[in-house]
Amino acid sequence: MTTENPLTRVRDYVKQFDSALEPVLFPEETKTALDAARVLGVEVGQIAKSVLFRSDDQYGLFVAAGDVKVQTRVVKEVLGGKKPKLATPDEVVAITGFRVGAVCPFALAHDIPIFIDASLERFAIIYTAAGLPESVLPITFPALVAITRGTVISVADQPVLTEQESS
Repeated sequence: MTTENPLTRVRDYVKQFDSALEPVLFPEETKTALDAARVLGVEVGQIAKSVLFRSDDQYGLFVAAGDVKVQTRVVKEVLGGKKPKLATPDEVVAITGFRVGAVCPFALAHDIPIFIDASLERFAIIYTAAGLPESVLPITFPALVAITRGTVISVADQPVLTEQESS
């Protein structure tokens, strides 16, 4: 894993694909999808959350809209193994190179499968974390899929979360 600033790592990585992509830095951390949505003035669903799961020795990063829950049943189907679990904070740093709350779905420390929930497709622009808790990267759904080389699947429960549940 590199010791380079995570925001710089993300910026350098996305510039390889599109020179117009630029992370946005806030004056303070946005710890939840709801916080980020409020700061940006967008729907909470536009905030893409990246959640690392582990099933046996297999990891997978699941990227979903901020207003849905990832179904562990689907995680198990795609990762195989026993019951999937959320990765620990230490595992998140070791596998992704980013800390919890700042996990970007690209420029990862290790090559792992990335699954992008189709729930994000409903937005013209979505916002992923950009390596720091106070940063986001505005990106289109097609660009997200292309840059991550992710697999688009339906992984989210369909009832949209309330504001309290999404924080």
